[in-house]
Amino acid sequence: MHRSTEISTHALSGFWRLSFALLTALCLFALSLPVFAKTLDAPNAVKAARVWPSPEYSRIAIEFDAAISYTYFTLKNPERIVIDLNGVEPDAVLSEVGSKVTPQDVYINTIRVARNRPGVTRMVVELKTEVQPQLFTLKPLADYGHRLVVDLYPASMAVFEQQVESAIESAGKRSETAKRSANNAASAAIDKPAAKVTDLRTQVKPDKASKPDKESKPEYVRLITIAIDAGHGGEDPGAIGAKGSREKDITLSIARRLKGLIDKQENMRAYLTRDGDFFLPLHERVNRARRAQADLFVSVHADAFIKPHARGSSVFALSEQGATSAAAKWLAKNENDADLIGGVNVAVKDVYLKHTLIDLSQTAQISDSLKVGKEVLEEIGGINQLHKPRVEQAGFAVLKAPDIPSILIETAFISNPDEEKRLNDEAYQDTMASAIVSGIKRYFDRNPPLSRSKGAQNL
Repeated sequence: MHRSTEISTHALSGFWRLSFALLTALCLFALSLPVFAKTLDAPNAVKAARVWPSPEYSRIAIEFDAAISYTYFTLKNPERIVIDLNGVEPDAVLSEVGSKVTPQDVYINTIRVARNRPGVTRMVVELKTEVQPQLFTLKPLADYGHRLVVDLYPASMAVFEQQVESAIESAGKRSETAKRSANNAASAAIDKPAAKVTDLRTQVKPDKASKPDKESKPEYVRLITIAIDAGHGGEDPGAIGAKGSREKDITLSIARRLKGLIDKQENMRAYLTRDGDFFLPLHERVNRARRAQADLFVSVHADAFIKPHARGSSVFALSEQGATSAAAKWLAKNENDADLIGGVNVAVKDVYLKHTLIDLSQTAQISDSLKVGKEVLEEIGGINQLHKPRVEQAGFAVLKAPDIPSILIETAFISNPDEEKRLNDEAYQDTMASAIVSGIKRYFDRNPPLSRSKGAQNL
């Protein structure tokens, strides 16, 4: 009898302990219900809304806190794209996207945003012409959250090609205008006494052994075209300096100065792959250089490194057999990630995003790239410390044109506070552009281009 009472008491004690634990859990769950319900009902917050116009296409990028669900359809008279954003409220950030459309935008007339029904915000993009829209989402990457990207291309590939060709032709005409202006200024200054030339370079120039054997002006077989590629742009800011400088801004500034100097040279013209703040996929940069029938492709960068004390300028050529250093491999990976950061619609296989696949040996291209890279590196070494004393090689995607010598120039490390300051200095940008032009000229003095191969042009 005594043992039976003891068992009953023990069981009762266990029952009360279990009941207390369950009661505590239920209370905690009840307290959390309002927070949980609020979380379920919370709209997907809009972090940023951006519009990026370019001569050939326009992009709208909306950044969210969480993955976005959307549907869209098109309307005519006038041409419109209607996008319904599920679980999104028309907050101030999203409502102001219309104010970011510029009159110069080739495709977008206006953007309107309003609540369509509970839990759904409608964005209406009114267009200036018929387009082929491409909508896709991007997962969080780098400093960006979830993104919805709306790319607006012309309705037909023929129109797209015509616009690119027109941009190249316009660049050529501007080059000729610049040459005439320079020649007129030179003629006006013939009778003036020679002014003392101040050399802004801070280091000793290479010795005379590296100069061309002949001082006379070279006679090229034809006009030389240089494609200048300002790295990054649009959704892809590139590296960010300690003071907030963006690589895409610095590279475009230097590229424009470089174009201005090349256009003043005899028998040379320059073409910018981008002359504004918009994103270009890596393969499209190469395609534009090939459409321009470029004799040389120069990609301008100002990258960052994991260590802020890294400094110096570098010149890179393509490698098919691995990078020449760990730093070169790291930099190449960073540059090749530009498509991921800028946002390419990898699910679409149409003509707009088609990669050019050419099964040709690039041995000759790499050999010529190393030659021109060496000339440019020697000139840059006169204005800034070199990160490496030789032309490095790595698998940069932007250098893979099989029929164009191609180099990538890291003008300095934007991650280094001292070099970031120099990169923002207009005098340094001018001097860097001048050094690059000097190296390019010396290369073509020694290696005059032959007449064009029609076969190579049509690849």
